[in-house]
This record gives sequence, structure tokens and C-alpha cells, in this order.
Amino acid sequence: MSMQTIRVEIDARGITTVTLARGDKHNAMNAQMIAELTGAAHVLGEDSSVRGVVLAAEGKSFCAGGDLGWMREQAEKDRAGKMAEARALAAMLGAWNALPKPVIARVQGAAYGGGLGLMAVSDIVVAADTAKFALTETRLGLIPATIGPFVVRRLGEGFARQVFFNAKPFGTDFALRSGLVARVCAAESLDEAIAEECAAILGCAPGAVADAKALARELGGPDPLNQAEMTANALADRWETDEALAGIAAFFAKETPPWRSE
Repeated sequence: MSMQTIRVEIDARGITTVTLARGDKHNAMNAQMIAELTGAAHVLGEDSSVRGVVLAAEGKSFCAGGDLGWMREQAEKDRAGKMAEARALAAMLGAWNALPKPVIARVQGAAYGGGLGLMAVSDIVVAADTAKFALTETRLGLIPATIGPFVVRRLGEGFARQVFFNAKPFGTDFALRSGLVARVCAAESLDEAIAEECAAILGCAPGAVADAKALARELGGPDPLNQAEMTANALADRWETDEALAGIAAFFAKETPPWRSE
């Protein structure tokens, strides 16, 4: 796979590490990263030599959400264009969610917006104790629509409603209680913790692991990807509101939106 925004490395045991490689941009997502992550998920899912996948990131942040340039491109597109971008993001998250291999996220730093989406579609999330998280879309007059089905499925409605629309940052305590994160450790112990999770996977029959993961997803309820069209419409509706127009304009101009007094 020839890629510019991610790196894919497989070791002799079949553990594959997919690394978000836009550290200078806080690994913020753009159209290319979304496409490359989608392609990687499909290729790894079909590779019988892959026993497990570690989703990691370079730099200080795990994933800061949407890239500024990508946001500008979306703002300039018509409704159909905005919905196409939403569908692409949903398809990427759906591909990772359905990956028939265990996915372990190595979260060494902050994750916002789409970064939480990546965590939500991982099976086991190991996070540094200093990591911070937030869904900040409503500060721009937007909503966490595309990632919403995956995040709400992972946290449950009760926990989701505590962070879904107030844009409040939260740490690993809430992330643990809500089930978003499985394990928290000091940053210097992340690799050891990841190694332990990988060792557990390698002790299990790969076919049984794939079938058990599929069963867990089936028992958990409808596939969140089934709601992609509804959420794409909801996001497009929100983009067209006066609030969103004002919020995005203020964001790009580094000004205060009309609903904030600071």
C-alpha cells in the first residue's frame, strides 16, 4: 500500500501497526487520510496473515478531528458534496468497525471529534493517563453527526449525552467509566500495555476471534453504518443553518461566534 498520511507495518507474528502520520497536523483527518484508512482496513481484513491491528499515531496528539483545510473544502461544497464527504467518513469508520481482526488503539495524546470516532470503532483502547478528549462540533454550530452512531453505540446514550453537545473536554476517568477506554497507564508504559494486549490475542485461534467479534457486533444491535444516510442528511441540514454559517466563519476568522460572550 502506497500511502502518505498513514504508515502500515506488520511484524513476524502478524501484528500490524497502522500509524497516523500527520503528527505536525496533530493527525487531523483530511480526505486523503480517510481514503487511506478505508483502504488499509479492507486490505488488512482480507489478509489471513494479520492476527491483530494496533492503531497508533505519531506526535503529541492521537487525532485532532477534522483538518482545517478539509473543513474549508466542506464549507465550500454544496449539499451533495457535504453529504459525500460525510458518507466517506462513515464508510471509513464502518470498515474499521467491521474489521475481522482485533483492533487495539494506542492513544498517546489528545483525541477530538473524528479521533473519538476512531477510538469508538476500536475493540480495546489503551490510553495515556494524560490524554484528553472532546466532541467540540457544537462550538462551531455543527453536530457530531457522522461519528455519532459509532460513539453513542460505544458509550451508550447516557454517557454520550454528558459529552455529545456541551463540547466539554473530559479525561481518562470518564473515558474509563463510559467504556470508551479499556485501560489507562503512564505514557512510558503504553508499549508494554499494548504488548500485553497483543499477546492475549495471539494466544487465541484467529478464526474464532473473527467469529466472536462478528457475534459481539451482531448482539450489540444494528450496525451503526446503517445510519450513515440519516446522519449525512442531519449534518447537511446543520451546515445550512445561520448558526453554522456564523460559527464556521468565526472559526476561520479566529473570532468569537455570536453565542459566546468571551
